Order: sequence, then structure tokens, then C-alpha cells
Amino acid sequence: MTYETIEYSVQGGYAELTLNRPDALNSFNTVMHAELKRALQEIEHNHDIRAMLLTGAGRAFCAGQDLSDRQVRGNAAPVDLGETLDTLYNPLVRKLRTLDIPVVCAVNGVAAGAGANIALACDIVLAARSAKFIQAFCKIGLLPDSGGTWILPRLVGQARAAALSLLGDALPADDAERLGLIYRSIDDAELMNEARRMCQDFASQPTLGFAGIKQALQASWDNDLDTQLDLERDLQQKLGRSEDYREGVAAFLEKRTPVFKGR
Repeated sequence: MTYETIEYSVQGGYAELTLNRPDALNSFNTVMHAELKRALQEIEHNHDIRAMLLTGAGRAFCAGQDLSDRQVRGNAAPVDLGETLDTLYNPLVRKLRTLDIPVVCAVNGVAAGAGANIALACDIVLAARSAKFIQAFCKIGLLPDSGGTWILPRLVGQARAAALSLLGDALPADDAERLGLIYRSIDDAELMNEARRMCQDFASQPTLGFAGIKQALQASWDNDLDTQLDLERDLQQKLGRSEDYREGVAAFLEKRTPVFKGR
């Protein structure tokens, strides 16, 4: 299948998705949303894919929404941005959060607006040292969407979330790492090598266990301790019956490298 606004490939047990509108700083239009949706559906249903890498082409990761797609001209009726979120951005964020495989985001350049928050919806965010994260919404009279008002306070605290949202200042990758917004800032030349190495490693590991980790960590935001302990019990019970658990224990006892199959 060919794509116009993204690049999609599968190698070594993981999928690599590249936002590919470099002349527009990989900003979103309706075609890109449709193509991402199609690619993510394929990833979700292909059990040979055990990790995913998301990145951008050119000098930006993603500048958010292509505003020429959502411009209000003259006396035209207002654009329904709520519908845009309901039908395009929110399903994308939910899909990234709920995929049963690790999702690594390699932020190769500026990540602004929805582009920043889509990156933060991934499980592990690596960023080139030249990259910047910008909550640019306030500059055009909007609020951080695509999960921005939910994830920012949880990652960096209320005070910093408010400052990032109200000021719209660019946050360099090194500062984003220091504040706990992302996992690591990496030299530009090494970003993709490190991201691909990580995905290759994930693709050889116990996939069901990763799915359980993701589910439990995400549920912990809303659960009290008793509820979380019960969830851990239920997930551990399920994972204890998996082929990968059997193989992991056998390999440990036999002092050999395990061969996980993601089952």
C-alpha cells in the first residue's frame, strides 16, 4: 500500500512510521490523519509487529495542525474544532495509548501544538538535542488539546504545565528531559540509531508482558491502591499462563538467553 503523507515500513519485528510532509513541517491534514489511521490498524492486527517507532521527516517532528486546513475566511461560519478533535486527534491519541506493543517516539525536530502532545502520548519519547517542544495553542487563542491538559500536569506538575501552556515558550530537549517530560535527549546524529535499536530489542522481548505493563501504568492514574493491587493480581495471573513466562523462567534456570515469541 502506498501513502502520500507518511512512510510506513516493517523490519526486524517492528513498524516504523514517519510523518512525511517535510515542506509543511509534517503538520496534520485530513489525508495524514486517514493514512495514520490505516497504518495503525494494520499494526494493531499484525501480531508479527511487536513494537512501533514514530518519527518525522526533515527538520521537524510535527508542527501540529496545518492551519490552512482549518482557517476561517471572511464571514464564513466558524470551524468546528470540537468535531476535528472528536473524529481525528482524539482517536489517534487513544490508539497510541492503547496499542498492546511499546510505542517509541523519536522527536527529530520541533514538536509543536498537537505534534508535541501526540509525541507525549507514546510510551517512550527520545528527542534530538536540537528538538524543541512548544505548546503553541495560546498563540492562536486555543488550549492544549490531544491530551495536553491531561498529560502535562502529570509529567511536570501544575506550575510548569501552566507556564508551558500560557506562555507557549519553546522547551529545549535537554530541559524536557530534566523536567521529566521525555525519557532522554540524544545527540542528533544518534537519535534514529538509538530509537531503532530500542525497537529491535522490544521486538525480541515478551510482548504480552509489555501490554500488561502499559495497561497497569495507565490505570494507576485513576486507581486507588486497593484497586491497583487487584489489577496487578489479575494481570499477573494472566501473564503467568503465557508461553513467554514459561520460557523466561526456563531460560533463567538454565542460564541461557530466552527466546520470546510474544505469546
